[in-house]
Amino acid sequence: MTFRSLQGWQTASVVILSLLLLACGKPDSPERFSEVIEPVVEQSAEQILGDVIAGSWQFQLNSFPMSAAYMGRPDQMALNDMSELSIAGKHLAFKDFLQQAKAIAREQLPAVRKIDLDILIYQLQDRVDYYDFNQHLIPITAESGFHNNVVSYLQHRQLKTVEQAEAYLAALAQIPDYFSQQQLWLEKGLAQGITQPKLVLKGFEHSISAYDVEQGSEHVLYQPLTKLPEFISSAQQAELQQKGLRLIEQQVIPAFAGLYEFFVDRYIPNARDSIAVSDTPDGADFYANRVRHYTTRDLTVEQVHQLGLEEVDRIRQEMQQIINELAFDGDFAAFLQFLRTDSQFYATSPKELLKQASWIAKKADAQLPKFFHLLPRTPYGVEPVPDSIAPKYTTGRYVSPRNDKEPGLYWVNTHALDKRPLYVLEALTLHEAVPGHHLQISLNQEMTELLPFRTHSYISAFGEGWGLYSEWLGLEMGFYQTPYDNFGRLSYEMWRALRLVVDTGMHAKGWTRQQAIDYMAENSALSLHNITTEVDRYISWPGQALSYKVGEITIKQLRQQTEQALGADFDVREFHHQILRHGSVPLSVLEDQIGRYIDSALASKTSKAQAND
Repeated sequence: MTFRSLQGWQTASVVILSLLLLACGKPDSPERFSEVIEPVVEQSAEQILGDVIAGSWQFQLNSFPMSAAYMGRPDQMALNDMSELSIAGKHLAFKDFLQQAKAIAREQLPAVRKIDLDILIYQLQDRVDYYDFNQHLIPITAESGFHNNVVSYLQHRQLKTVEQAEAYLAALAQIPDYFSQQQLWLEKGLAQGITQPKLVLKGFEHSISAYDVEQGSEHVLYQPLTKLPEFISSAQQAELQQKGLRLIEQQVIPAFAGLYEFFVDRYIPNARDSIAVSDTPDGADFYANRVRHYTTRDLTVEQVHQLGLEEVDRIRQEMQQIINELAFDGDFAAFLQFLRTDSQFYATSPKELLKQASWIAKKADAQLPKFFHLLPRTPYGVEPVPDSIAPKYTTGRYVSPRNDKEPGLYWVNTHALDKRPLYVLEALTLHEAVPGHHLQISLNQEMTELLPFRTHSYISAFGEGWGLYSEWLGLEMGFYQTPYDNFGRLSYEMWRALRLVVDTGMHAKGWTRQQAIDYMAENSALSLHNITTEVDRYISWPGQALSYKVGEITIKQLRQQTEQALGADFDVREFHHQILRHGSVPLSVLEDQIGRYIDSALASKTSKAQAND
């Protein structure tokens, strides 16, 4: 383990050890001890919290350079040290930080600092749980893996100096060792029965072979070296590019080839047959842990499953009403087949799909001032999902910028156009771009009053709940003007309700993959391709899919509560401000802050009324 990996928690340990050694002097040493050690000034709970936050944040930046590049150190290029000793040391450090955080007297903190403490414990607990449940043995999902992360981390770098170019070359040289370290974890996972299921890994090897090129100059990781600034001399540029070519041809390409061979010959054939994470060692406890983590609620698996069944039934009735209004000649299944197969609902080219998504996004931009006091300064663009991951990737996603010189990106999957219906594109765009993820995440990152560990925090129940709420908000924003678009909105809401049923069904109630696919196909207008990739995502990422509906239900309930309490004084812009003003928070914290807002608004109203009497 490197010193850099340990320095965040070793500092405190060294201080404690030094004090113990001083205390172990001769019997006649009390006077000398009192002369050496200054009286300890007791810190307040808020000061202790500040120290733990600062120490844990600095430790994360030092220990995970690939994450640090997105969290205040954009020029960072080193790869993470994933060796056994390093990972074990990081785990000990996070446990130590967690113990310190839990020991803080929460009742002594001001309200805002209580939120800081709650989120700090939430983050650190997840770090500790992730290791304790051996999830570092599975650094891949059905969609992608650590190899894609490396490419994404490096491929768009702007190398502005010779020093940055040399750091980039050093990162390329680290790739073989990084792959070997991750491969070791995958091997340990095979030995312990902790792997991704074989069923969801069909075609996974293509996400690796996408980087198999004949010439180093064709590799995506060579491209940053072709865009060096002009003030670097042509001789220096040529030297850097030659070094890069050698590294890519002699180390990077062989590393990808070796990884491909490992997955095809070793990992995929020996991966587990069961799809349920509860069938792995400690899997039932892990899934219960993930349910609590992703919902930020103390919910049981059965409670989540039943909530899903209730929501499916409610939404199904609303969908049937639209079919009745259209006077469609056929039953629910026939209507879904019509939506999935009629050419009027599909783009004929990737460009057409991207144009349509961009037009919807621009329409949404124009509506924002009516619904929000504060808008982010960070812009966003619309781009296709990269070809290397598109076949097994979800239908769309938001990608946050790494720094304030980059835009956010709304990714639209243009692979298999006949599986990307246009009637869901409004809901998708409102969720991923604005007023969904881009608006919420950008505002969160631009909050100067929050500490960095908060501005870079993302709590799925809040963020995905907000995204789904944003789809529903589209009704007030003037979207879903055709019955088909509104059916698409309901189909997306149904999609998130179905997740509550199938995620718990597969991981805890014995459902098969095909059973989950059939259930989703029977109840939504999603294409069968989307359904299959989504089910595989839920299998390989247990519990995460539960966050959307639980978060959305909470936000909608809080809005109803606020409207009822304030009546004619309800202001939708102020309500949204109150939801977003503290950044990404657990749902219990969100409920508390909206309760405080209602109390404050009512008190202000009473005070004004009394003043006018």
